[in-house]
Amino acid sequence: MLKRQDPSTPEHSRDLAAHGGALSMSHNDSRSILNLSQLVLSAGQIKPSPALKHSKITYFEVEVVDVQSKKQICIVDKVPPASTILDVKHKFHKAYPQWYPSRVGLQAERNGPFLKDSISIQSLAVSSIITLYFTDLGQQVGWTTFFLTEYTGPLLIYLLFYIRLSTIYDHVESRKSFRHPVVHLACFCHCLHYIRHLLETLFVHKFSEGHTPLKNMIKGCAFYWGFTSWIAYYINHPRYTPPSFGHKQVSYAALAFLMCEAGNHFINVALAHQTNSGNRTCFPSPTYNPFTWLFLLVSCPNYTYEAGSWISFTVMTQTLPVGIFAFLMVIQMSLWAQKKHKLYLRRFYPEVRRKAAMIPIIF
Repeated sequence: MLKRQDPSTPEHSRDLAAHGGALSMSHNDSRSILNLSQLVLSAGQIKPSPALKHSKITYFEVEVVDVQSKKQICIVDKVPPASTILDVKHKFHKAYPQWYPSRVGLQAERNGPFLKDSISIQSLAVSSIITLYFTDLGQQVGWTTFFLTEYTGPLLIYLLFYIRLSTIYDHVESRKSFRHPVVHLACFCHCLHYIRHLLETLFVHKFSEGHTPLKNMIKGCAFYWGFTSWIAYYINHPRYTPPSFGHKQVSYAALAFLMCEAGNHFINVALAHQTNSGNRTCFPSPTYNPFTWLFLLVSCPNYTYEAGSWISFTVMTQTLPVGIFAFLMVIQMSLWAQKKHKLYLRRFYPEVRRKAAMIPIIF
């Protein structure tokens, strides 16, 4: 006869304990998995570590070739894309000290224009090797030095003739002769003209980049200094005769001269302070100043006033050397005005298309 197992027996207790332990372990494992999943979710998406980026800078090689012989002079290597023509000139100067940057002329083509110093190398690049043609521009001088030298000479030369040095005029004749008031007025006007030029060179004019050959300064000084000597010799000569129409001719001509000088100054100030509209420079427009109203008729009123000054000075002194000088100046300034007028037409066509260059209708 089989006996029913008693639940209170030790064997039954061991079975229950083993079964309960298995249930307890299963419950703890599920809790651990739940905690781990919550930790992963709270940490967010796991991102891979970023790879290191290696930046590569492309350098250019600039081959400098002689424009006449077509022979290679040197190669300027490791030129960054942001470099300019001026930077290349400085590196070229380090290799060849006898050619300083202002003396070096570089062209993209043999018969092309000289490249400006501000042009970037990257804008010229077709490949990693850039070929530039070299020209020796000769000894150069800055524009400020050029104009200061050119205008200082006439100022001092005229004063030497005005004080009538004994080495220039006869001392006895100079002491006996009476000086007409126009002689003193002419000295004042002549000095005023060149003092204005000197002051505007220092404080008003904004010169473009670059230099000019020394030979140009020598030619300009020879022209201005030579004519000043000729003009001053005649006007300050002891035998100088006053104008034919006397005081009226001198007065009206002197008034016209002073007005032209004032107009020239105000025009130069207006050109130096052109208003900017974004990246585009606007052509100067007339203001409340009456001297700037000439902008309505011509594109280069500074040359108009300059020509008027020398014509007025010719009438005031009534001398042949001044007349010849004024005639040559009018021709030269008309050529300059035509050249600048063409430049204005390209840059400010709607504003200057109905204007003349220097003198309405004529030029």
